[in-house]
Amino acid sequence: MNINIDYQTRTPIYEQIVKEVERLVTLGILKPGDQIMSIRELACNLSINPNTVKKAYDMLENKKIIISKSTKGSFITDNIEEAKKEKIKSVIEEINKSIKELEILGLSRDEILKKLK
Repeated sequence: MNINIDYQTRTPIYEQIVKEVERLVTLGILKPGDQIMSIRELACNLSINPNTVKKAYDMLENKKIIISKSTKGSFITDNIEEAKKEKIKSVIEEINKSIKELEILGLSRDEILKKLK
């Protein structure tokens, strides 16, 4: 599992971990049933506090992307389709927000579409 973290951004590290795992799942790199690194292992690899990773894993578990099994570790859930749908919804919301910003700056929807192509 290759998690990329940008230590220079204002986005909290735990949020970056969540987004990276979501990205790896939606791209099919992490598949249902795959075991992910332990909290300590990932914290060590990223040179960060284990509590930060724990917070990210808790968020991923709340989003039903991972499931933790006592003494066995954390695994990607079998129901990743729901996670994909949520990620798609999130990206579309971000795109809509950006379109509204561009419209406020004076661009029409047609101009925006032309620039995107």
